[in-house]
Amino acid sequence: MGHRIGIIAGSGMLPFLILEKAKNQGFQCTVVGLKEETDPSLEDKADGFDWIESGDILRIISFFKKNRIREALMAGKVDPRRIFENLDQSLLHLLHRMKDKTPTSIMNAIINFLSQEGIQIMDPSPFISSYFCQEGVMTETKPSPQIEEDIQLGLRMAKKIADLDLGQTVVVKDKAVVAVEGLEGTDETIKRGGQLAGEGIVVAKAGRSSQDMRIDLPGVGLRTVEALVKARGKALCIEARKVLFFQREETVSLANNHKILIMAKEYEGN
Repeated sequence: MGHRIGIIAGSGMLPFLILEKAKNQGFQCTVVGLKEETDPSLEDKADGFDWIESGDILRIISFFKKNRIREALMAGKVDPRRIFENLDQSLLHLLHRMKDKTPTSIMNAIINFLSQEGIQIMDPSPFISSYFCQEGVMTETKPSPQIEEDIQLGLRMAKKIADLDLGQTVVVKDKAVVAVEGLEGTDETIKRGGQLAGEGIVVAKAGRSSQDMRIDLPGVGLRTVEALVKARGKALCIEARKVLFFQREETVSLANNHKILIMAKEYEGN
């Protein structure tokens, strides 16, 4: 019997990828599926599973303790709005004492609370390192000088909002920022940017300068480029070694079919 770990699963591909990697490394994985967030098909892949409301921290703790879980991972995105919809008394008291309620502050408070209850949140790096990208162009389409200018602006602005804990994505066209990510997520930001600016938008996504690997790692994948296709966008740039790239082969193929640029670029701090 392998070492036991827990996974608190949000939305997207990351819970599946981490679960697969962990099981391949011999871990027994007990999963909390967050209602209205987690893909239901994850349930059949776990060694133990329970559906729990996003804000029901005491039930998460109880479930993990019942299954002798002392270490856990947070995997996937959680809409902060859902946390406030289903607050248990412990989390409500925790949030009342906070000076600010940014997504990172909320997640740090939850991590600290879990730690006090004997459940340590792990760094997921050993399971996800292969999904980060080195700098370079990944598609047949290469950046034009105009696209390069939009990418430079977009990446700089994305870094700033990430560091302010406002979002991680911006949409740019003709050297103007037309949409900034809030709580709605990357795909909806791309959709809004396309509606505002029309054909030819450029999307940039960055990580925080001081990224806690345990919390809300930025990622892109097939759905991101599908949103960009619908918005008739031209390019997607992610920060190299900071943003996860899922379903890479399939996503690059879709981008090539629509002559969309995908590239990873180091943030140069200007």
